[in-house]
Parts: sequence; structure tokens; C-alpha cells
Amino acid sequence: FDGTSQALFMSEFMALYRGETLPPLRLQYKDFSAWQNRLFTSSRIKAQEGYWKGLFWGEVPRLDLARDYPRPEVFTFEGDCYSFMVESGTAINLRALAAGQGATLFMNIHALLNTLFYKYSGQTDITIGSGIAGRPIPDLQRIMGMFVNTLAIRNFPQGHRTYESFLGDVVEVVLTAFENQDVQFEELVEQLNLE
Repeated sequence: FDGTSQALFMSEFMALYRGETLPPLRLQYKDFSAWQNRLFTSSRIKAQEGYWKGLFWGEVPRLDLARDYPRPEVFTFEGDCYSFMVESGTAINLRALAAGQGATLFMNIHALLNTLFYKYSGQTDITIGSGIAGRPIPDLQRIMGMFVNTLAIRNFPQGHRTYESFLGDVVEVVLTAFENQDVQFEELVEQLNLE
């Protein structure tokens, strides 16, 4: 949930708890499904597919970070989770830096991750997958269902640039990715014949 969806869910949950009747939905999941089916045959989705195919044409390098153990013979998606807290002063500074560049905190953290991966790997072509809510229409906020999609956000960090300059590029890349979010990740991978 994003903050807006979470607040809406809680307010409606509390209304149900108090025995109140919720207002009728303007849209149902079947309306979304019909809209999506029309979208998948439209010129708009073809333009979005063109964006992604252009971005991922050719070889897409796998991030090669230093590791403590040899990579297994068979690639798996097993991993671990590392949790940490950011001090409030640091969070305020991150938000301020983002705002100064016309970015969001998400964009700033995305640029930070790219920078970190560049520093550890030396790679100047980095793709980071990010889940997206898939609810671009406000009326979809109240509908139950799985709308999530993955955006493969590709950036090109380089050591000779300032962080602020790179953040400006990340802002453009992220905004363009969000504008082209209707293409389903699984279909894109299949169309590009990628591993």
C-alpha cells in the first residue's frame, strides 16, 4: 500500500467496523479488466511497448556484485533481507535534496542505489526492478484485486558526473517508466526473449 491507499483502507475498515454502509464503487474490477483488454489492442500500448523494446534492445547486463561465495551453477532467486533505519535528520536531508532537483524520495533512493551498485561493481549500465501499484486511475484505489506490475528502470551511472546531475537523469528515466507502466513485465520479457 502507498500512504493514500493505506489511509483509504483504514477509513473504510473503520466505517465497516462501526456498521456503516460504504458508498458504492464507481468502477468494478470487470470495468478495469475491460479497459485493460481495450488498452492491450490500442496504439497507446504499442507506443509503450516501443519505448521498452528500445530501452532493452540488445544485451542487458546482469549486475555483477562482488560476493563472498561462488555463484551457484543453477541461478536461483534465493536471497536475504537486510533491514535498517535511517535517522530522521538523514531522511529530511534526502527529501530536501530530492525536492531541490524536482524529484521524489523514491527517485533519490533509486539514484542512491544505482550509485552504490556502480561503486561496488564498476558497471555503468544498471537495471533495478521496482514494483508499481498499477492503479493510475483514482477510482481504482477502492477496488480489491492484484494490479501490481514491475518496472525495469535502467540507468547509466558514471563516475565523472555529480550526484545531482545523475539524479536529474534518474528523474527523467523514472517519470518515463511510469508513463509507460501499462506494459506487463512478463510480456515484455517474453517479447524481448530475455532470460
